[in-house]
Amino acid sequence: MTTGVRRRMGVEERRQQLIGVALELFSRRSPDEVSIDEIASRAGISRPLVYHYFPGKLSLYEAALRRAAEDLASRFVEPHEGPLGSRLRRVMARFFDFVEEHGPGFAALMRGGPAVGSSATNALIDSVRQAAYDQILSHLGVVGPASARLELVVRSWISLVESTALIWLDGRRVPREELEAQLVQDFAALAAVAAARDEELATLLRGLLKNEPGDGPFTDLATRLISLAAS
Repeated sequence: MTTGVRRRMGVEERRQQLIGVALELFSRRSPDEVSIDEIASRAGISRPLVYHYFPGKLSLYEAALRRAAEDLASRFVEPHEGPLGSRLRRVMARFFDFVEEHGPGFAALMRGGPAVGSSATNALIDSVRQAAYDQILSHLGVVGPASARLELVVRSWISLVESTALIWLDGRRVPREELEAQLVQDFAALAAVAAARDEELATLLRGLLKNEPGDGPFTDLATRLISLAAS
């Protein structure tokens, strides 16, 4: 007969367990609504023991946010294979996977939560945005600093993706797959407008568009715009 002896966890193992529990709870409700007592109960330990590993809820929230930020940043990593439109579609699919998995926590972070405004939190959010920015430039084949107009395009698009995800979470009135395709086309539209005023960017876009298939998101956007203008 086997007795149910609970294995004693090491310090780092216990910390990682608490971070995982906190992330799971934050994915269902805003961090403001999750108590240390609930985290302790879910982890199977006492409330004072939680404070042995983390000074308070804020430090635990920041640790959970750090893990989530690393996860979110990794969603923008994509092999440099195939047309750009298809790559961005896959990136958007993984991004919205994250948004769905961590909806309340994602919304609380972007709209204002218990750790928002702290230097640690701001640095984490900025690190995700910078990782996304660097990945997009890499997919565009840009080495070194981007031109002023291209930087505006990419950073504006990243902000648009964030705000669109927040609006979508509040009711999900647009099918997710349609929204992912729309955001990819939004990138093309922003780039095209900037390229009309920047020959260097126009040359870059021409090279990228040569590899776009007839049924890709960029070609679909061009077809829709031509149809709209002709109607």
